[in-house]
Amino acid sequence: MANHIATDTLVIGGGIAGIVTAMELLRAGKTVTLVDRDTPERLGGLALWAFGGMALVGTPLQRKKGIPDSPERALKDWISFGELDTRDEHSLAWARYYVENCCSEVYDWLKTEGIRFLPAVNWVERGRLGEGNSVPRYHIVYGTSRELTRTLIAAMRDAGKDNRLKILHRHSIDSLECSDGRVTGASGTNDETGEQVSFTANRVVVATGGINGSHQQARVNWPKDRSMPKTMLNGAHPYADGKLHHEVASKVGGHIVNAGEMWNYAAGFRHPYPHFEGHGLSTIPCKSALWLDHRGKRIGPEPLVTGFDTHWLCQRVAEQEQPWTWHLLNWRIAAKEFAISGAEHNQRIRDKQLVRFVFETLTGNHNLVKQMARESDDFLVADTLGELAGKMNALTRSHDVAPATLQATVDAFDANFAAGSKLENDDQIRRILHARQWGPDRLRTCKPAPLQKPGAGPFIAIRMQLITRKSLGGLRTDLMSRVLGADDQPIPGLYCVGEAAGFGGGGCNGKRSLEGTFLPGCILTARAAARSILSCI
Repeated sequence: MANHIATDTLVIGGGIAGIVTAMELLRAGKTVTLVDRDTPERLGGLALWAFGGMALVGTPLQRKKGIPDSPERALKDWISFGELDTRDEHSLAWARYYVENCCSEVYDWLKTEGIRFLPAVNWVERGRLGEGNSVPRYHIVYGTSRELTRTLIAAMRDAGKDNRLKILHRHSIDSLECSDGRVTGASGTNDETGEQVSFTANRVVVATGGINGSHQQARVNWPKDRSMPKTMLNGAHPYADGKLHHEVASKVGGHIVNAGEMWNYAAGFRHPYPHFEGHGLSTIPCKSALWLDHRGKRIGPEPLVTGFDTHWLCQRVAEQEQPWTWHLLNWRIAAKEFAISGAEHNQRIRDKQLVRFVFETLTGNHNLVKQMARESDDFLVADTLGELAGKMNALTRSHDVAPATLQATVDAFDANFAAGSKLENDDQIRRILHARQWGPDRLRTCKPAPLQKPGAGPFIAIRMQLITRKSLGGLRTDLMSRVLGADDQPIPGLYCVGEAAGFGGGGCNGKRSLEGTFLPGCILTARAAARSILSCI
């Protein structure tokens, strides 16, 4: 006989959106059952491993740094850069809600929960033509997203300590249950025992993440007008597979929109110790590295440089003849600029070692470079370009990179410096100089110099691949996080939060994110869902 559980609210998914929803409801005295497919130590989903950057608008930290921001300015940037269809009323409403409320409902709220931010605001996604973030907005959680996640998990457990919270790990939801046109619960499976479990709830909240953890789903929904690489790495959560999206659509008439819009990254490499099949790490690409095709030629004519338009970088990488590209740099550049996104490889921020973080920022993160040279087959180091070309070919089991081609590529770039800085005429150099005008970027970006600068070696080549990350589309929702049907009417009893809702409305970011809109989007949609549920009880 199936196990049966009755609860006020059933939250499906133990990521940050599900955790915040549960926490808010528990604090209001309600009972919550949270069902998660992963193991107890991985409660928190992708947020547990994320870096913790947040795009926030009009914060005290911005004002302290002299950054003139406002919701009006942010919304203009958001719509322009994201190419957000302003006829998409629900997505537009969530975009507007985000910029108007992220300071009070995310920044201020998190500070009351004990979360702190690093004392700097980074400037990311500026746009190739300046149409992205017109001012710095990227706030970094001190302790990374792991600190954020564990703090909120602790708060959730504390709010439910009188047995009003039930967490079921390693459980899958197979179907939703309905009665008289209303969602009344769900049925699922204990993945460890195979036991069937049924749930009865006044409200059901879908917080299952996006679809990009399933490459099959990513490929099915890939826009037909964009190139798709033959192979990709997985930087999403493997349980973010879209299964419940389709259950909501087929069973209760939910509306999946913008499923082809994704926020992937162009520079990933294989995790040396993968947590799941195809697991990749996403780098924060070095601005000073030359981005090369599989033959060792520089991709152009417009060079690929990070920090301006990630969406465009992904398209350019996907257009290449082979599903991999190369980053060519030297040790000088790597020590100052090389970084891997996420909590796992940002120990100093994650473990709140501020003094050591500042020291490594000023002197170079040689430890991370050495670690990747030791652990990653995709991270190649050589004293000469000829030797490096040989290692590149050995890795790809080809003769694609001719040593003479690699040498010519480097010589052509280094020629910019032959007559002094007054005669530099390279778009990558121009972008680097622009980036270095902002203090935090200056600390992490090398002054332009020849790759063959004496004493800057050895040379490094990193094989990069496109890596999936987040879904920008999802189930259509209103500002109360209620799931809407194709007729634009709420489906009674059903809510959707976080990435499963396209971070609000079914796609509030449009085609591009200003970057760092995801964790705040999870929090905003979750808190909206909790308020809505409580107002109806």
